[in-house]
Amino acid sequence: MQLKQRIFTLCIMILASTPALAVWPLQDGDGNQLPSLAPMLEKVNPAVVNISTFATRQQMNPLLNDPFFRHFFGPGPYHQAPQQKRSQSAGSGVIVDADKGTVITNFHVIDGADEIKVSLNDGRTFAAKLVGSDPDVDIAILDIDADGLHEVKMADSERARVGDFVVAIGNPFGLGQTVTTGVVSAIGRTGLGIEGYENFIQTDASINPGNSGGALVNLNGELVGINTAIIAPAGGNVGIGFAIPTNMARHSLEQILEHGEVKRGQLGVIIQDLTPDLAEAFDLVGQQGVVVSEVQKGSAADKAGIKQGDVIIEFEGRPMKSAAQLRNAVGILPVGDKVKLKLIREGDEKKLTVRIGEAKASVASSGSVHKFLQGANLADSEEPKGVVVQSLQPGSAAQIAGLRKGDVITSANKQRVEDLGDLKKAVSSSKDQLLLRILRGNAALYLVLK
Repeated sequence: MQLKQRIFTLCIMILASTPALAVWPLQDGDGNQLPSLAPMLEKVNPAVVNISTFATRQQMNPLLNDPFFRHFFGPGPYHQAPQQKRSQSAGSGVIVDADKGTVITNFHVIDGADEIKVSLNDGRTFAAKLVGSDPDVDIAILDIDADGLHEVKMADSERARVGDFVVAIGNPFGLGQTVTTGVVSAIGRTGLGIEGYENFIQTDASINPGNSGGALVNLNGELVGINTAIIAPAGGNVGIGFAIPTNMARHSLEQILEHGEVKRGQLGVIIQDLTPDLAEAFDLVGQQGVVVSEVQKGSAADKAGIKQGDVIIEFEGRPMKSAAQLRNAVGILPVGDKVKLKLIREGDEKKLTVRIGEAKASVASSGSVHKFLQGANLADSEEPKGVVVQSLQPGSAAQIAGLRKGDVITSANKQRVEDLGDLKKAVSSSKDQLLLRILRGNAALYLVLK
């Protein structure tokens, strides 16, 4: 019994050393103060909201898109007009500016929605306006017109360390506001294939469907990340969740509020990891860094003097260990910023200053190009030149119109299309229909979207 008491006392002493837990409202039977997250959560919880989205989609018998079926069976009862289906989904969000009613959430929470509602923990519900989004990072910014809001202070996520205690707050499975606890399991997670730009904080705090867009806070009640994804091979939570660091989310937020969109920076290089084999070939055994395999003519890197074969080892004083890390570091910087690089060229270290250039739009989704393309995820295609359909939402307008995954749009409304910028210009004034020329395998065909 004495041993149990000593262990209990030791635990209390350790937890009491944490500043955020300095005030204990509870006591055990002997008058010992017990730790609690309640005081911090009482301040934070009102700033975490539930998000409900609604979308109307057309559903059509899939056999109607099969020319073989139509030829042999002709018209029938299955040739009915597309049916309208109303769907609803739930997620979470965080108020980061109480005065302006600014809410940050995941892009995938509101993707494809034609109505968004935000519910506060005091029971009030408001219609939300989509201010802008950054699909590459999975961030969306909403605006609500409401008084008496609370906000969460955004922390410097660069200060997060493995082992830090964190709390996840959100709306799992639509149950309502729920709190789970854990620690930072890892930082700087990349290569997961979840988003275009990845620099995740990994946590073992329980995150489930519906938590997306919710808050990951430290014990001071500061926002360190936006919960966004889990790895769940068995379909349930296994203690591996991921959050977008606040520094990355803050960049998207500031860009959207200032420009209405995210202007992503780039160096203008093609890069790859410095593998052990490459390190040996470059006589850099034991060195970590990023190999520049190509420099685009006239790019920021070209103007700064970066050359093919250079190995970038530092970016703004931070060691670069992978191509994904460098890509993320550049992508979150404002266009025009000057940054310092350290690289190795033919065995010699060099320091260069580069002015960040602006990246061309390379990905668009869910009607951001045109309403008739709703449900299509589009990206620039280099070979063949044009815009490729990366994926399609089942029952979406684009799928019903006949677009397929892998189609490459080469012209729109009889105007040549070489990238997303060309496509947006070509369809910007279209109201009633779009005329697309696409490449599908070895064939070329026209599609009319209405």
